[in-house]
Amino acid sequence: MTDNPTTMRAVLLTGHGGMEKLVLRKDVAEPVPGPRDVLVKVAAAGINNTDINTRIAWYSKRAGAREDASWSGQALRFPRIQGIDVCGRIAAVGREVSTDRIGERILIEPCIREANGVVLDPPWFFGSECDGGFAEYTVVAARHAHSIKSDLSDLELASFPCSYSTAENMLTKARVTSGDRVLVTGASGGVGSAAVQLANARGARVWAMTTPAKSAMLRQLGAAETIPRDADLVATLGANSMDVVIDLVAGEAFPRYLEVLRPHGRYAVAGAIAGPHVALDVRTLYLKDLRLIGCTILEPDVFANLITRIERGDVAPVVFRSFPLEEIREAQTLFLEKRHVGKLVLTI
Repeated sequence: MTDNPTTMRAVLLTGHGGMEKLVLRKDVAEPVPGPRDVLVKVAAAGINNTDINTRIAWYSKRAGAREDASWSGQALRFPRIQGIDVCGRIAAVGREVSTDRIGERILIEPCIREANGVVLDPPWFFGSECDGGFAEYTVVAARHAHSIKSDLSDLELASFPCSYSTAENMLTKARVTSGDRVLVTGASGGVGSAAVQLANARGARVWAMTTPAKSAMLRQLGAAETIPRDADLVATLGANSMDVVIDLVAGEAFPRYLEVLRPHGRYAVAGAIAGPHVALDVRTLYLKDLRLIGCTILEPDVFANLITRIERGDVAPVVFRSFPLEEIREAQTLFLEKRHVGKLVLTI
């Protein structure tokens, strides 16, 4: 099937906890593709909030629990190879996949609807319920390995899959279109900066919440205006002024996001970095006929649409810094400082 070595370098997550749970090994068995799979030689893999959240069991809704600490709400099996953002090339294929695909440059769709030949409902997430891209090789169902034709580097392309598909999914579910007034919270992060670009590409007018030091970069990415994180939103924007709120933050500011939405406005959320517990005045919700939209599982066409936008040049990669795989702990430490705009990417 392949002349590649039978062992590889990989970072194993050995359990929930601190950085000590990330262990670099050089003798991990190379995965073998099933009949409908492809073997991918990983070139680069991005760092995401989900990597840290999974490691520290943030997804668990029960204090001290570990049994529901994953995207799916199920216990993870350890060791696990994380890494949801992958750019690479197909090195080998299963017997039901055309050999013409060998050598194809691909991005892996993060939301996995097929694994081991089985259709999944609910879907898995790459690097969470199955092994991901913090390794020299990984396996995925052929349908989730999307061909990409671009002059961008592997490093740049690896910045796209998770953050940009999450942002595109939020905009799709919130039906953002030309002329919409859109507020993006957490706009300097991976998903936030992607949402700014993708909303701008749809013809929307974007207000980005960020720190003053990051404002210029976000305006370059397409934000019409930037707003300090601690601003009084109602005083700054006006009540009933926004068509859509794209929220990655939640926390104490949540009630103000609903106040600035116009009647029949749409609130889409895919993160809670300021805290998952919020105060909701239900009267605001029903008297303004608002739509509150949770966004995790990708709509079926979202990733293919993202590939088209990348190839068309509608969006640009925002890579802050790269690290070799061996320095994953250093990369995650810098990621947690939240002083950068854009993505941190591991080269494999």
